[in-house]
Amino acid sequence: MAATAVPRNDRNHAIDVFRALTMMLMIFVNDLWTLRGVPEWLPHVPAGVDGMGLSDVVFPAFLFIVGLSIPLAINNRWKKGERTHQILLHVLSRSLALLIMGVFHVNLESYQAEGALFSKQLWQLLLTLSFFLIWLDYPKEPEKKPRKWVGKTLGWGLLVLLAATYEGGTPEAPIWMGFYWWGILGLIGWAYLIGSLVYLATRGRQVWIGLAFLLCMGFSVLAKLGMLGFLLPIKPYIWLIDDGATPALALAGMLVTGFYRDHFKKGREDRFWWLLSGLAVTALFLGLASRPLWGIHKIGSSPSWVLICIAISMAVFGLLVVLVEKHRKKHWFDGIRAAGTSTLTCYLLPYIHYGLLAMTGLVLPEVLRTGLPGILKSLLYAWLIIQLTGFLERRRVRLKI
Repeated sequence: MAATAVPRNDRNHAIDVFRALTMMLMIFVNDLWTLRGVPEWLPHVPAGVDGMGLSDVVFPAFLFIVGLSIPLAINNRWKKGERTHQILLHVLSRSLALLIMGVFHVNLESYQAEGALFSKQLWQLLLTLSFFLIWLDYPKEPEKKPRKWVGKTLGWGLLVLLAATYEGGTPEAPIWMGFYWWGILGLIGWAYLIGSLVYLATRGRQVWIGLAFLLCMGFSVLAKLGMLGFLLPIKPYIWLIDDGATPALALAGMLVTGFYRDHFKKGREDRFWWLLSGLAVTALFLGLASRPLWGIHKIGSSPSWVLICIAISMAVFGLLVVLVEKHRKKHWFDGIRAAGTSTLTCYLLPYIHYGLLAMTGLVLPEVLRTGLPGILKSLLYAWLIIQLTGFLERRRVRLKI
């Protein structure tokens, strides 16, 4: 069935800037493991500790951005005349790509090189190379198609080789690859898949998206209260990711884009700001009020953590709408633009750097890895990764799924 008419959606540059800022922070906080003596509010809060640091806000913000983008992307495809089943196939292929990358990254964490064909660092480098070969944004000119198929064939062949030669566990009891959790990219894939399926099934109707969000949050609450024990036999087979927390973050972003489309873009800015502010304040209040029930935990995805992160993400998005959409200050963020347009490339480049650095054995002086100098080093590192991403993007070297 062909798509019916849908509201026109111009590109939202505030989302691009939000994505770029979040990716820069993600690279920064992912580099904190190289530092010593950093303030407690910067790293992830340890498991079992009631609280959250800056690092605990970055990934949920990215899931929120995934949700912000879904309505715009699907509506644009509908406007181009694509049928719903074509969009569904596109969604499934993108989700599968992220799930594959996520599973391999999770197994990288438990790779043990003793007795394996490759060292851990070389396995990591070859893994990242295979991702680039498979999902590179190859030229679309007909005469260059052989390059695409050669590259993809080499990439898939390398990925199969890496899977076949993988060894985890211990030297005494080696094991093959397993499903422990989905990894960052895998969780993004699930959030994107669930959010997209909801949007396609409901034709983007806000009331149904809101109900889906409440369902995920309700599932999270019931799970944390121990009221879903009767479902434990099916948990290994059918379950909402992170007890519903992961899709809830994306669905919250989808709701905000709907409000932006229905009110801000149609000249009813006051209504948009009242809705956004009211939802942010409500989420923050509920997150703090429910804290005594389960605490604020990223590891374990407590409902309080989810709601507080939604509130923060709404507030940041609102600020960026003012700066970028109302006051046309998009150029303020030109220096990190590539992190928002070649996001997957930007995320994967540190895997190449860390692998090469580990192979050389080079280490920065301790003074540059401690306290304020270390923090500045990690900020500079994030900025340099983004500049390299932009350099590669200008030369048509970027991943696209």
